[in-house]
Amino acid sequence: MTTFASGTDTLTRDALTVLQPGFTGTTAPDWLLRRLGEGLASVGLFGRNIASREQLAALTAQLRAERDDVLVAVDEEGGDVTRLEVRTGSSFPGNHALGAVDDVDLTRRVAHELGRRLAECGVNLDWAPSADVNSNPANPVIGVRSFGSDTDLVARHTAAYVTGLQSAGVAACTKHFPGHGDTAVDSHHALPRIDAGPSALQERELAPFRAAIAAGTRAVMSAHILVPALDPERPATLSRRVLTELLRGELGYDGLIVTDGMEMQAIAGTYGIERGSVLAIAAGADAICVGGGLADDETVRRLRDALVAAVREGELAEGRLAEAAERVRALARWAASASAGAAAARPSTDDGVGMVAARRALTVSGAQGFTPLTEPPYVAALTPVANIAVGTETPWGVAAELSRLLPGTGTGSFAGEEAGRAALEAAGARRLVAVIRDEHRHPWMAAALDTILAERPETIVVEMGVPQAVPRGALHIATHGAARVCGRAAAEVIAGAQPV
Repeated sequence: MTTFASGTDTLTRDALTVLQPGFTGTTAPDWLLRRLGEGLASVGLFGRNIASREQLAALTAQLRAERDDVLVAVDEEGGDVTRLEVRTGSSFPGNHALGAVDDVDLTRRVAHELGRRLAECGVNLDWAPSADVNSNPANPVIGVRSFGSDTDLVARHTAAYVTGLQSAGVAACTKHFPGHGDTAVDSHHALPRIDAGPSALQERELAPFRAAIAAGTRAVMSAHILVPALDPERPATLSRRVLTELLRGELGYDGLIVTDGMEMQAIAGTYGIERGSVLAIAAGADAICVGGGLADDETVRRLRDALVAAVREGELAEGRLAEAAERVRALARWAASASAGAAAARPSTDDGVGMVAARRALTVSGAQGFTPLTEPPYVAALTPVANIAVGTETPWGVAAELSRLLPGTGTGSFAGEEAGRAALEAAGARRLVAVIRDEHRHPWMAAALDTILAERPETIVVEMGVPQAVPRGALHIATHGAARVCGRAAAEVIAGAQPV
């Protein structure tokens, strides 16, 4: 049983309890352990905190030695957004690949196995799945993180993912409410606006969240988006109309509501993180996610003090803060019980399910008459700037897997107006494999591929983003994501290790 430090009053403990901060390093700093003793109930982990499964297990054990019921959260979607395998790429394809297969049992199996691995390392809250309907192909931040653009498909796979993850003893956090799919702005950089009308919101954006709630999702993450049809003044994270009246009232959700990262510019650049956190709790949020960028004790102190001051000054009802803190503790109790139950059941491993899903997700065009390569090719990766959610440290592509199958494979990364010509020169006489990602969103990439194919029509094209453009090349493989297993599945086809 956790014993709180003496001298920490109830109000201060509640203010700490609703925070989900991050930190730097692969072991817990002293300040974090001290805050756990004072009432902090959750910790968020990022790629910088994870070096291996063994190290992660040791880290979570260190946290639980200080507070046995701590919620340990991570942003592990599988696919392009991975923290557990940030340095190697994920063993699981992401949502878009699972949606392309459209086998809800497979989605449940993938989510369960991912959850089992998280639980094995001591993680009990996953900021996943994304329930956003990717209705805007130009969306710069969702894309392959979505199951797709069809509402019914997204809804059924969201529910399957929640069920699979939670059956492993890990709480699901369905995001980004009320739906981030119809945006053309990344909320990490600015405040997106969705101008859909009430009926479109009900029929499209909200349907997957209803499915998640019906499946028993233990947490829901709010989106930093402005939806004038719901609230013309405040973004969803800060809107009582969105969080309390809609999510709790109309949709009947009674679990934990957690904000997206408060240091994202959609909030921090307009309200500031202290004011934003107060407004979020007042609006109906129960937990404040912070730490992706601001990951120190000073941030925790600032947010704690802002919440305490808001209560004392009458801006935030003490009962609302207490209610939020109790929801955090309730989720911690559920996680402890669910984790113990899942461990006692000794769930069987399903280690190969990620590779099975990645192979099934492939869409291959031009396979008739294609002869698998036997000589090492040159892989030209036409590389866009990665969005912040994905990060730049996670490797992607097919070069590593082709090198394993065809030793001597060369590779290079190319971007900008001269990318096509530079790739041709680098490849020389070797067979070209052009790897692209969301060609429809990057005019320079489409032009580069035109240049390559005009001179080398035998080029193999691997599309690892959302496949919107017409398939081109002697062989065109759409992987529906850039996870390591997606690259491996494509490489197997190119080298003839798997039939097309």
